Amino acid sequence: MEVTQRLLGRRARVGYTRHCSRTLRLSVHAAGSTYGNNFRVTTFGESHGKGVGCVIDGVPPRLPITEDEIQLELDRRKPGQSIITTPRKEDDIAEILSGVVDGITLGTPIAIVARNKDQKSQDYSEMAVAYRPSHADATYDFKYGIRAVAGGGRSSARETIGRVAAGAVAKKLLKVIGDTEILAFVSKVRDIESHVDLASFTLEDVESNIVRCPDQQAATKMIDAINEVRTRGESCGGEVTCVVRRCPKGLGSPVFDKLEAELAKAMLSLPATKGLQYGYPPCG
Repeated sequence: MEVTQRLLGRRARVGYTRHCSRTLRLSVHAAGSTYGNNFRVTTFGESHGKGVGCVIDGVPPRLPITEDEIQLELDRRKPGQSIITTPRKEDDIAEILSGVVDGITLGTPIAIVARNKDQKSQDYSEMAVAYRPSHADATYDFKYGIRAVAGGGRSSARETIGRVAAGAVAKKLLKVIGDTEILAFVSKVRDIESHVDLASFTLEDVESNIVRCPDQQAATKMIDAINEVRTRGESCGGEVTCVVRRCPKGLGSPVFDKLEAELAKAMLSLPATKGLQYGYPPCG
């Protein structure tokens, strides 16, 4: 009788501990998927879920925007384009679910989704019992007590589809308001640096090769360097340079919402980004 009571008491304590653990985990909110104030972007979806995308709030009414304009940007980022990108095959077709009628914004939230098709959850069966080094698998599990095993879930680079779709809308808005132009290119891979005239390079220059560097000689060396580490199953670091021409005046607010601070948060939240540097070249 006494042994039975002690056993039941132990089970009760274990059950209470497990209950508290579950309650604690349920009380942790997985926030952090929304960025911005006036132009607010929330990305959603997991790498091997049904789809990924974004909800954009704060877009003014009567802005012309079409699925084709968004698709142009998604086509530039979609996987499987060359041997130096991920081999996953996805069409990444943009579908506007709300906020736009006949190519004109309503001023209401804009929802955009790209359906996942190349889902191979079985390829990640080992990850269910072993965390991948340098990935967020362990962090998600420890923090929330659950994770999307296949493809890293929200920590996958497929999350950036929502950013690209929202960026396409933002670029169109900035173009209409102040003829602002935003361009980016790969400026360095390992120790190979490019030499690009930041005031004059064009999108066509960027898209002229698979590494997306306007400096053709540097691009060839970059591709060789990437292939050299790729064949060994490794990777290498690099740098991307982004240029904003005719930036609108007065963006940002003091003190913690300065433009540089806001951009830093957006850029450093990109997967694998480890540093950010600002400069002010004479780009016009």
